[in-house]
Amino acid sequence: MPYKDNARASAPQAAQASAEQPPSVPTRPPRRGRKLFRIGADISRPAYLAIAVSVFALLLVLWYLACAFGLIKPIFLPAPGTVWQRMVSLAGNGMLWTDATISIYRMLVGFAIASAMAIPIGILIGSFRIWEAAIEPLVDFVRYMPVVAFVPLTILWAGTSDSQKFLIIWIGTFFQQVLMVMDNVKRVPPDFIGLGRTLGLSEIGVLVRIVLPCSLPGIWDTLRISIGWAWTWLVLAEVVAATSGLGYRITVSQRYFQTDTIIGYILFLGLLGLVTDQLMKALEHVLFRYEARR
Repeated sequence: MPYKDNARASAPQAAQASAEQPPSVPTRPPRRGRKLFRIGADISRPAYLAIAVSVFALLLVLWYLACAFGLIKPIFLPAPGTVWQRMVSLAGNGMLWTDATISIYRMLVGFAIASAMAIPIGILIGSFRIWEAAIEPLVDFVRYMPVVAFVPLTILWAGTSDSQKFLIIWIGTFFQQVLMVMDNVKRVPPDFIGLGRTLGLSEIGVLVRIVLPCSLPGIWDTLRISIGWAWTWLVLAEVVAATSGLGYRITVSQRYFQTDTIIGYILFLGLLGLVTDQLMKALEHVLFRYEARR
């Protein structure tokens, strides 16, 4: 019978095929130490904090040892204890808090002005190609101009007032923000936009109900990154032309070789930036709970 003959003929072939296949080897789970170094592997929050604190502690120990063994002269790098005592003294007489208050105010106002202008423009050119063609090349052209070169001009335009600081921060952050917000909007999946049109939404409806909710977490990340630039350009403006603020105090300390004050203020600026960044991260989890982020 043909059916039985085919079955008999296929039996040796199946046996040969099974013999040629290598035996399956059970995969072992990676060791705990190796798992931490796998791409994309997650770690617990306590472990993350422990590693971060350990890095700072290690740098502090290296700094202390370099000063204790005389590897670096105190005029170039004072000991951590010396810097700490100087900062405690400046905080005690109120100079540190006065400088910090002035600088934080300037940074926040300048950053808010730049962001309030950059976000709508970035959304506009990210959503409509006609506006991208009209605005994006100009923004690209200006953003490659060095901000430092604008400092003398801003002094001529606005003097050494706070307006000059706002203008420097705006020049340094606005043009970068526009392009980053545009990229955030362009990452919205086209299928989502097509679905909105299928449901009968107008172009404004698609923009408000689909594009904005999808791109807002990325825009928030853009703000978190660019606020660091705002701190940088603020210090630049205060170092060159100011009579108050953290940057101004660094310049005055340089004239009198007060290295402990310079290093203390630089570390304080880094601390302010770190606190700002962590606040932005915490607000992200509150504002965008629909977006799964670590």
